[in-house]
Amino acid sequence: MKQLPRLLMFLAALSLLALFIWPMWKIVLYAPQYPDGVEMHIYINKLGGTSPGTLQNVNILNHYVGMKAIEPDSIPELQYFQYVILALVFLGLVATAINRRWAFMAWLILLVVLAIAGIYDFYLWEYDYGHNLSDTAPIKIPGASFQPPLIGVKEILNFTAVSLPHWGGYFFGLGMILAGVASWLTGKTRRA
Repeated sequence: MKQLPRLLMFLAALSLLALFIWPMWKIVLYAPQYPDGVEMHIYINKLGGTSPGTLQNVNILNHYVGMKAIEPDSIPELQYFQYVILALVFLGLVATAINRRWAFMAWLILLVVLAIAGIYDFYLWEYDYGHNLSDTAPIKIPGASFQPPLIGVKEILNFTAVSLPHWGGYFFGLGMILAGVASWLTGKTRRA
């Protein structure tokens, strides 16, 4: 029982490596002409989807209402976020070696702060993307914005946009839970 918090903290740190395998987020656009949806995946270092042409299809759709093309090279977070994740994994392993409640809590707090900052950054990107429309758009709807939902479902013209975490995002959340439990158990075993 004494080594369980350390094991949980170790697993919490390693769970972030799932972000290198699976997308952290997905946005799916459903419409009558796309009954199966156009599913875009957001990884820590690239954008993709369920098919090779997903990003191109999204850009074609967005062009009609004047939204900017999504160009992965112009998104700085895709260039450096992988290094932030590797640093978090390293710090999680350091916390595992220290094996103290304060180290587990410090890592968890850092993870939560970075998650909040990342979600806020994503919101700002979506806001700019959905509100700054071209004056030369083929379809103009006065006062309309096409910002996808941060999380959840939103109707945008004849599209239903769904924005949710993907597998990598769920593993990130699992890391938070495991670190929280490790911290709680460490406090409990030290008092016993």
